[in-house]
Amino acid sequence: MLKKKLIPYLVAVGLIVLIAVGALGVHILQKYIPTKEQADIGQLLGVEGERTAIYLDDELQEEQGITRDNQTYLPLRWVNERLNEKFYWDEVEKILVYTLPDSIVYADRRTMGNGDKPLLQVEGEDVYLLAGLVGNYTDITTEVYNTDQHKRIYVNSTGRSWQSGNVRKKTAVRVLGGIKSPVITTLEKGGSFRILEQMTEWSKVRTEDGFIGYIPNKAIGDTWTEKDSSLFLEPLYSSIALDEKICLAWHQVTSEEANKALEGLIAGTKGVNVIAPTWFALTDNEGSYHSFADQEYVDTAHEKGMQVWAVLDNFNRGENVNSEILFARTSVRKELIARLIEEVKAYGIDGINLDIEGIKPEAGPHYVQFIRELSVSCRKEGIILSVDNYVPTAYTAFYNRAEQGRVADYVIIMAYDEHYAGGEAGSVSSLSYVKKGIEDTLGEIPREKVVCALPFYTRVWTEDGDKTTSSAFGISAAREWVEENQVKLYWQEELGQYYGELDTEDGLKLIWLEDETSLGLKMELIKKENLAGVACWKLGFEPESIWDVVKVNE
Repeated sequence: MLKKKLIPYLVAVGLIVLIAVGALGVHILQKYIPTKEQADIGQLLGVEGERTAIYLDDELQEEQGITRDNQTYLPLRWVNERLNEKFYWDEVEKILVYTLPDSIVYADRRTMGNGDKPLLQVEGEDVYLLAGLVGNYTDITTEVYNTDQHKRIYVNSTGRSWQSGNVRKKTAVRVLGGIKSPVITTLEKGGSFRILEQMTEWSKVRTEDGFIGYIPNKAIGDTWTEKDSSLFLEPLYSSIALDEKICLAWHQVTSEEANKALEGLIAGTKGVNVIAPTWFALTDNEGSYHSFADQEYVDTAHEKGMQVWAVLDNFNRGENVNSEILFARTSVRKELIARLIEEVKAYGIDGINLDIEGIKPEAGPHYVQFIRELSVSCRKEGIILSVDNYVPTAYTAFYNRAEQGRVADYVIIMAYDEHYAGGEAGSVSSLSYVKKGIEDTLGEIPREKVVCALPFYTRVWTEDGDKTTSSAFGISAAREWVEENQVKLYWQEELGQYYGELDTEDGLKLIWLEDETSLGLKMELIKKENLAGVACWKLGFEPESIWDVVKVNE
C-alpha cells in the first residue's frame, strides 16, 4: 500500500523536476543562443522613401538628404556648416553661387550636371546639392548606397587612416554589442569591414554593404591598416602685397571740396605710404553709391609716393542702406562690383578698402559673399583689396575673418571704440584691448595680412548722475582741453594711458588720453607681432610729433 501511495508523489516530484529542468533549459537558450531577430533598418536610419541617411566620418547625422532619379543630394545648410561654407544660396534670386580664386560659378534649379541631372533641388526653403557637385569643390570622398528602402550616403574626410579586417566565419552584424541585439546584416566568411571602435569583447564596424553595427572580437580574423587618399587640390588664392610695411592714413572725405585738403594734411606726416579717402559712400539697397573720386588727388598722392585705397562704406550716406538687403542679391552685387572696378581703373586707384560697419548677423553671409566676389575682380585687375574689422568678439564672428583672410590682401583690425558713444565711460583703446585684438585676429588670419588700426582720437566723458555722454576729440584737441582746464593726469599702467578727471557744473569729466606714449606702446605690439603694418584714423586729428612714433618702416 505504501508503495502505491509513493507513486503519485514521485510522479509529481518528477514533473516538478522536469519543469524546472525545462525552465532552466529555456533560460539557458534565451541567454546563450544568439537571436536571429532582424533589425528594423528604416527605424535605425530614420529614413524612408527618397529620404537619405547621411553619415559624416561614420557618424549618423540628424540632417537627411534626398535621392531622386538615382542621384543623391545633400542639404545645403548642412554642407555649409560641416563641409564647405563657400556654397552660397541667393534666396531672393534663387541662384547658387560658388566663388573660386579667379572665377565665379552660377547655377539654378534648371542647371544640369553630368548625366543630364539637376545640380540642385529646391524644396520650399530647403536647398539640396548634388553630392557629386559638393565633391567637386570639397576635399571629401563619398560612398552611396541607394537600395529601394534604406538609402544612405557616407561622406568621408580625406587623409584619415583606419584598421580594416575580415571575419573567420559567417558573422551577424548587430545593432549593439551582445548576441541578443537584432541583426542588421551578415558578413560571409572572409567578408571585410572597417573597424570604427574596438572594445573588450565587441567591435563597432562598418561593412562593405554600408551598415554600421557590432561584431564579436573572436570573429575577427586578419586586420590591416588602410589610408584614404584624394586627388583634390585646394584652390590657391594669390595676394598682392606691398614690398614694405603698410602705414595707412584714412582721410575722411564727405564732399568734393574736402579733396583739396590733401596736401595740407599730409605735409606734416612721415612714412605714410597709403592714403585711404572715404570716397565711395553707399546710398541705397540697389548698390548705388556717391563717389568723391578725384583725379588730381590720385595724381598728387602718387607723386608723393603714396598708394590710394578708396574706401567703400555704408555709414557716411547710408541712412537708407540695409546691408542684409543690399548684399543678398547676386545681380546687385555683380553690378556694384562692376561699377567699382570700372571707376577704380578709370582714376588709377590702387586699392579698395571696405569699411562696412554695424551690420546684423543676418547680413553676415551676404557681406562675406560680396567680399569673395569682389576679390575675384580685384585679383584679375591687380587691385589691392583690404577689409576693415572690429576686434574679434563672439558677437562679430559672422564677419568671418578667416574667410576674409583667405580672399583679401589685407585685413585691418579697428583696434578702437573699446568704449564708445552711448556706452560706459572708459578708454577708447587700452593697451590690453589692442593686444587681445591682435592675438585673436592672428588666430584666424596670417600675420603678413594683418594691419592694426590705431586711433588719433579719444573721448571726453561726462558723468552726471545716471547719465553718461561723450565727445570725440582728436589728439591735438584733447591735449589742448587738458591744458586749458589744467587737468592733472595719472599714468595707468594696465591701460597704457594717462587718465584725468575734472569736476564741473555739467558733471564729472573723464579722459583717457591718447598721445605719443600710449600710441608708442601699441606700436611696440605691432612690431613685436611682425604685423603687415599700421593704419590711423584719421588724418587731421594728430600733432606732427605723432608721426615719429607711428612708423613701421625705419
